[in-house]
Amino acid sequence: MNVHDVERIRAFNRRWTEVIGLLDAGLLETAYSLPEARVMFELGRSGDDEPCEQIELRRRLRMDPSYLTRIVSRLQRSGLVRTHRSDVDRRHVRLALTPAGRAAFTDLDRRSAAQISALLEPLTDHDRRRVGLAFDTIERILDGDRHREVTVRGLDSGDLGWVIQRHGEIYRDEYEWDMTFEALVAEIVADYVSHHRPGREHAWIAEVDGARAGCVFCCQRDADTAQLRILLVEPSARGLGIGRRLVDECIDFARSANYRTVMLWTNDVLVSARRIYEAAGFALVDEEPHHSFGHDLVGQNWELAL
Repeated sequence: MNVHDVERIRAFNRRWTEVIGLLDAGLLETAYSLPEARVMFELGRSGDDEPCEQIELRRRLRMDPSYLTRIVSRLQRSGLVRTHRSDVDRRHVRLALTPAGRAAFTDLDRRSAAQISALLEPLTDHDRRRVGLAFDTIERILDGDRHREVTVRGLDSGDLGWVIQRHGEIYRDEYEWDMTFEALVAEIVADYVSHHRPGREHAWIAEVDGARAGCVFCCQRDADTAQLRILLVEPSARGLGIGRRLVDECIDFARSANYRTVMLWTNDVLVSARRIYEAAGFALVDEEPHHSFGHDLVGQNWELAL
């Protein structure tokens, strides 16, 4: 383990603790300590009609049983939490917020949202996206991408605008490409819609847990050649095999439409995409330097015989 990496995370934890006031006498300028607030947040999420088992609450919070019992007792004496023991097994205790507890939870939730909004307010839209992406990346890596549902579907209303916007934003953030690239994607999308050839062209949207996470278009180049276009995977969804799955969808469709070849144009700086193409069987045909999107690039043509 790299000691520098450990110290960076420890330093961030100390700084974040200071920023959101976790060590203040009362969390979010209330009378409640952090552990008390955490208990109320979990019970508040459970809802009034679904009391939470104390043993389940302990599992969620990873809290010592005796410590949790003391916190629950304090909240109960304050009239914020009610408890009910099972008639079948007295060891099972169910917890729920009282009306006063629900009001306290609502206030804590409002204060927490206002605190984070105040932190984000001075930032530009670009920096807010960077912060969100950083949190998504940390969560995805530490969770090991567990329990994420990936689906692939055809186009629906709202997808075309998303495809154009996310291409512009992601390539700006990762490669500093200018708006001429977003304009190119808009032209590709507009041409697909205006001259769509049913049975010969198709497009797909990948979703992760119901949110858009990627796209690819299969367009007709000529009678024998399909063109794979505008493959994209959201940074927060990378590592889930979405890029390869979208490419496979395109290849399978081209084969079923009786194309003989699938080709694509990309740039040498897009290393991750090129690896996906190579793994799918594409071969580099030729390449040529060009100046586009505000940069000197090397364009590449790749082909796959079906």
